[in-house]
Amino acid sequence: MGDATNKPSVIIIGAGIGGVATAARLAHAGCKVTVVEKNDFTGGRCSLIHDDGYASFKTARCGIAHRFDQGPSLLLLPRLFHETFRELGTSMQDEGIELVKCEPNYNIHFHDGVRFRMSSDLAVMKEEVERFEGKDGFERYLSFLREAHRHYELSVTHVLRRNFYSLFSMLRLSFLRHLLALHPFESIYGRASKYFWTERLRRVFTFASMYMGMSPFDAPGTYSLLQYTELAEGIWYPVGGFHKVVDALVQIGKRKNVSYLLSTSVSQIKLSKNGKRATGVVLSSGHTLTADITICNADLTYAYTALLPPTPYSRTLSTRPASCSSLSFYWSLNTQFPSLTAHNIFLASAYKSSFDSIFKHHAIPSEPSFYLNVPSRVDASAAPAGTDALVVLVPVGHLLPPSSSSASQQDWSKTVASARETVLRTIESRLGIALAPHIVHEIVNTPLTWKSRFNLDRGAILGLSHSFWNVLSFRPKTRHASVEGLYFVGASTHPGTGVPIVLAGARLVVQQVLGIRGGERKEGRGEGLDRVQGEPMLSWLYWIVLVVVGAVLAVLKYVSEGWDWRQGSFAGDW
Repeated sequence: MGDATNKPSVIIIGAGIGGVATAARLAHAGCKVTVVEKNDFTGGRCSLIHDDGYASFKTARCGIAHRFDQGPSLLLLPRLFHETFRELGTSMQDEGIELVKCEPNYNIHFHDGVRFRMSSDLAVMKEEVERFEGKDGFERYLSFLREAHRHYELSVTHVLRRNFYSLFSMLRLSFLRHLLALHPFESIYGRASKYFWTERLRRVFTFASMYMGMSPFDAPGTYSLLQYTELAEGIWYPVGGFHKVVDALVQIGKRKNVSYLLSTSVSQIKLSKNGKRATGVVLSSGHTLTADITICNADLTYAYTALLPPTPYSRTLSTRPASCSSLSFYWSLNTQFPSLTAHNIFLASAYKSSFDSIFKHHAIPSEPSFYLNVPSRVDASAAPAGTDALVVLVPVGHLLPPSSSSASQQDWSKTVASARETVLRTIESRLGIALAPHIVHEIVNTPLTWKSRFNLDRGAILGLSHSFWNVLSFRPKTRHASVEGLYFVGASTHPGTGVPIVLAGARLVVQQVLGIRGGERKEGRGEGLDRVQGEPMLSWLYWIVLVVVGAVLAVLKYVSEGWDWRQGSFAGDW
């Protein structure tokens, strides 16, 4: 890895999961790292809430108050978590993280009271699938798993392990030969429909696209890998809350001399006089911190529009398709309802139109699908004895720009009241449970909360969408195109959103900063490694074909981002 004295000093903006993982990895490599975080707690959306407010890792209140995971509440793709700790010279177990397996994965409730148990137990799934699809349905289920397994393994190898610096990165032969097998041009719902003949099971095996903040009718078929990891590897929960994972990475970093500055906001990324290099950050206090490398874990669109000088590119980011937002209810109950499992899904009867309301009209459906989590069902420390902690996540459209004619119609106080009534009524009608009389305390996060507390552009809880023009080489890069020494890690940059995916992104950014490719140190600086390595030499004819294909894709991307079809011209800076 080289002499420690040659390691760059690093400032990281934001202590979300990407920021703390990147900090620990760089410190492990010998870098001097400082993390600057605007809030008084680490983890960002992976933080904890107690029923009297937020709690940082310094607060020890388990067993006294109701505790909620503010964001993620299920641990998927466990191999990426274990890999992170292993490469830091430790393990999750050694850091005191206890993972418990949730069984069943979910109870899925339909509008007419019918229920489906989702499980990683093959015997349970055989019984459940055949109940709806008949005897030959289980064979089709196994075929679906085989395809989803291929999506999963190919994505880990060719997307999560590789950076995409340009169109040529996407056009490398090792990736292209698997492209069609990933079904990126078909939707998750379309692929599921080839294996499941009942509408119920098509819904059962596609709702997880909500994890990416996308409709199953738009999300690329590749992302059936989410269903695969749940069904093959199970759903896990860290005892003490998801923040236990974040806190462990924070403590590892601190042991390696990472400095954390909490309650410290950044007003701008400091650039050299010619604007060609990042030299550190300017704090809201006016104080400047300098470093060789700056890594931004803040929301990427916010970083480009609020922390850096405006450019045509930064303005287009605000117009790119974004993920949905959510209304999240955190309810403290004075009793327990054992019929609610750790993870529960309530599906709308009008499945497609409910997603259209969210993603096409940026509104809340009249009958939404929603997710209900009971952390106290698998972790007694989440609530006082004899009571339950409940989290209800209702996907809603993200915030609209102030100039939009519909923006003025987004009255969130009325929307919250309507959503609360709908959720409570739905649970009571489908399960016979009257929750309302037993809710003794409520906390609500709205799109406005997500935007103000975490600087999330448009309140989109999962950053930019994962539509075709927002993935791989088309997704914002992990390094700024024209400013040296400036990198990005988080949901909106490559490889994408979700805690395990962001962990994989942290690994890629660290390799890029340190000049590492494929686990080996390459000669020269990291900034000089943005070229394809390790690929077989191609003939000049093949390169011509790749250039032509790349040019076509670039033109299509240019048109899709800049063309205003209603006006018949390019919009804005285009």
